[in-house]
Amino acid sequence: MAVYALTGFSLVSLLSFGYLSWDWMKPSLVADVATDPMEKSLPPTFTRPPHIIFILTDDQGYHDIGYHGSDIQTPTLDRLAAEGVKLENYYIQPICTPSRSQLITGRYQIHTGLQHSIIRPRQPNCLPLDQVTLPQKLQEAGYSTHMVGKWHLGFYKKECLPTRRGFDTFLGSLTGNVDYYTYDNCDGPDVCGYDLHEGEDVAWDQSGKYSTFLYAQRVSKILASHSPKEPIFIYVAFQAVHTPLQSPKEYIYRYRSMGNVARRKYAAMVTCMDEAVKNITWALKKYGYYDNSVMVFSTDNGGQTFSGGSNWPLRGRKGTYWEGGVRGIGFVHSPLIKRKRRTSWALVHITDWYPTLVSLARGNLSNVQGLDGYDVWPAISEGKESPRTEILHNIDPLYNHAKYGSLEDGFGIWNTAVQASIRVGEWKLLTGDPGYSDWIPPQTLTNFPGSWWNLERLTDGLRKSVWLFNITADPYERYDLSDQRPEVVRSLLMRLVHYNRTAIPVRYPAENPRAHPDFNGGAWGPWATEDEGEEWEGGRESLKSRNKKKKKCKICKLRSFFRKLNTRLMSNRI
Repeated sequence: MAVYALTGFSLVSLLSFGYLSWDWMKPSLVADVATDPMEKSLPPTFTRPPHIIFILTDDQGYHDIGYHGSDIQTPTLDRLAAEGVKLENYYIQPICTPSRSQLITGRYQIHTGLQHSIIRPRQPNCLPLDQVTLPQKLQEAGYSTHMVGKWHLGFYKKECLPTRRGFDTFLGSLTGNVDYYTYDNCDGPDVCGYDLHEGEDVAWDQSGKYSTFLYAQRVSKILASHSPKEPIFIYVAFQAVHTPLQSPKEYIYRYRSMGNVARRKYAAMVTCMDEAVKNITWALKKYGYYDNSVMVFSTDNGGQTFSGGSNWPLRGRKGTYWEGGVRGIGFVHSPLIKRKRRTSWALVHITDWYPTLVSLARGNLSNVQGLDGYDVWPAISEGKESPRTEILHNIDPLYNHAKYGSLEDGFGIWNTAVQASIRVGEWKLLTGDPGYSDWIPPQTLTNFPGSWWNLERLTDGLRKSVWLFNITADPYERYDLSDQRPEVVRSLLMRLVHYNRTAIPVRYPAENPRAHPDFNGGAWGPWATEDEGEEWEGGRESLKSRNKKKKKCKICKLRSFFRKLNTRLMSNRI
């Protein structure tokens, strides 16, 4: 029988966390602005394709929004969600690349070969070039398409870049983790480079600008230069609130009473991002887009608990298939929604945005085969039943196999050592090693450094390889029913077998030394030619032997040194 130990917190006090609020927007700043006086009298119906703004945040925990009872201030997001439709049965993937790939393609990662880990900076890998992306379908429908923020879908050759995958313009980073001010990214010792790009060029001149501000300003500039009479799609993939934990001082000061330093900095970053969303919303109204717009807000995965994030009261964290890793924050805000100001429990997955948004844009889906997503707009706008009844969270054959899993434990039809997870109806099944499995309360105490103290820990189950939960009745995954309901386990294992038969081989090539930023002027960027495949085999000479041909990125080392020095100084001050 499972043994649980809760230390340092009262469940009642934790579940009763409130949040502070302030004025979301001053009326003078958000007065409706219409380019055509006649448009003001039109009812909120689709008289023409709507403008679409998709906002994706990075590593924001399930608990880290005001309306989920957080101690972090998010007045803009709270207001937008309250006036729209909150998605409380919404699922994403547990890490960066998989969520982004499924958003852009409408397909499970087993159908794009990206079912293992993320695309790393030095891998000759990217979103498969045969996939027709969401922005490409919107371009076909007459949309102007723009991306601002984090790509993280590969860049080893130019065909992989956002501007070659459907976006008219791009400002952002290609890798998964950069400094918020200097835009440096180190992929190991002495493998550092600059990563901020404008289109297909390195944006050296933008260094020093805090990325959350920079990206919101770019969105406003795009809206100001475009005509609201022409449909526009803007994908805003904030770097926030991924590590490194960096925020302007004025936001950190608001949380000066928060004892835990990581949580304090993280909270500041969330609130800063919230204000960036306010500025984007204000621009939509100022330049005449708002009345015919659809704004989608989504997180990309669960919060990283040892970096200040919280998924409480869900189990697990980023990188796991527990609910804390895959249940996301999501809402839709739009004047075009028929039934506003409500919470939806319709089952929605990140793959659903592809067919949903293309349908809203009056695009053509008849020539797109094999989508795993569904058009969920009727469920969102009208409160109808979701067409989705199940979600394949993933099947990862390369992840470390569980020590105690076996084909025998899987009724002879599935090796339970393989990491996999699926939800069918109200049931959720996990096999293999789902990842870190504790329930981690918000890190608010001074002596709470991360995810190791003051948590509710599961002290057995380490010898298991199969878990079954009724996720509707037990959303916190406290009661494993795999022994009591073997017939349900077998049924869901059969669904895993079905999906596994449709999976394509994993795309996870070895790192290539040619990717080193020193060979690209000190910046991350494409290194392979157009006719080179992922398994580039030419010239495997060592990095040391090629250093003589290229100058070392001295500025990257200096930036890295001063960044570390500044971090230590700030840690002592805050």
